[in-house]
Amino acid sequence: MSEPPRFDRGHTDDLMSFLAASPSPYHAVANTAERLEKAGFRQVAETDAWDGSSGGKYVLRGGAIVAWYVPEGAAPHTPFRIVGAHTDSPNLRVKPLPDAGAHGWRQVAVEIYGGPLLNSWLDRDLGLAGRLTLRDGATRLVNVDRPLLRVPQLAIHLDRSVSAEGLKLDKQRHLQPIWGLGNDVRDGDLIAFLEETAGLPAGEVTGWDLMVHSVEPPAYLGRDKELVAGPRMDNLLSVHAGVAALTAAAASGAALPSIPVLAAFDHEENGSQSDTGADGPLLGGVLERSVFARGGSYEDKARAFAGTVCLSSDTGHAVHPNYAERHDPTHHPRVNGGPILKVNVNNRYATDGSGRAVWAAACEKANVPFQSFVSNNSMPCGTTIGPITAARHGIKTVDIGVAILSMHSARELCGTDDPHLLANSLVAFLEG
Repeated sequence: MSEPPRFDRGHTDDLMSFLAASPSPYHAVANTAERLEKAGFRQVAETDAWDGSSGGKYVLRGGAIVAWYVPEGAAPHTPFRIVGAHTDSPNLRVKPLPDAGAHGWRQVAVEIYGGPLLNSWLDRDLGLAGRLTLRDGATRLVNVDRPLLRVPQLAIHLDRSVSAEGLKLDKQRHLQPIWGLGNDVRDGDLIAFLEETAGLPAGEVTGWDLMVHSVEPPAYLGRDKELVAGPRMDNLLSVHAGVAALTAAAASGAALPSIPVLAAFDHEENGSQSDTGADGPLLGGVLERSVFARGGSYEDKARAFAGTVCLSSDTGHAVHPNYAERHDPTHHPRVNGGPILKVNVNNRYATDGSGRAVWAAACEKANVPFQSFVSNNSMPCGTTIGPITAARHGIKTVDIGVAILSMHSARELCGTDDPHLLANSLVAFLEG
């Protein structure tokens, strides 16, 4: 319990910068790759032959990234230690025909992605970000990080029932943001605007994956600034901690008994069933090819997977002071109380007793306290990539994370200490 922490509040400062710079999964992956490059990792293409050399490597696929560090002398059957996370967050995403409007207002047609708290997107200054696909198949990131859009709430004078009956939002009619004035809504206006913003010729963009984001930057909050408010903590907080832990483990010089891995997937918020989701083939393919590149056989792969452990790191629920009855009465995780171990006996989380022991050992080595979370028996439990990872690849998986408030809001809340406590525990885990 005497090992000094690697990360402190400076890690939380850096997290805030990472959140602000990552308004979409594609930006999060690009920023993660940039940090890996600075740490000496190199990108490998899935279409190329892989070698078995040691060192840090990573692959990119859309909004997902898998990175790993092969220690010197790693055998083909060397197991992996994986930190799993996801890059996507619930939000509003642009439809294939984005230009809409009525009654002199120009609007952008959007779909609801995942399960956002819809009211949190009302009357908020919104930007637009994502990925543009060009005629030649190349992609370009775009980020309009200024007040561009707004979803205006109906005035109380026109909805007197809202005080008594609560706010009721129709996902199709009430969530379409405005972005200007004009009676002539022309197809292609939004994309033409983004082409000009990105410095592209007119008509160059033939595909897009675009989403709105709050342009209000992350900020410290509270009398003593012991809280952080910001967007996309679910789950970029874990992605940020994971890349920090992976690069620290790779740079430690320790004789690592396993191969540390960061797997950050897209599409967790809508089921993970995609080529970049946890229920797709990406992680398994990378791990298998790493074994084979080091001269391994199917038997070596089976041995490696049998010894592999994954920490599925995702945000969880801190006890809410105004709704404490919604939580289990004996499990009240608090912000700045350390990361949480998430348990559900119906396998909504993948943790079991032996997994708890792995997590407890990592936290003890890192001198980090941890808390336990279970849901109130009367309420349905959410889930993560943990059970998917365990079932798809047959590897031991443990669900952990950081306790936050306002999960799935456009702006969430965590403690200032928990992000670096999580990162320290992940380093200890990756080092075995």
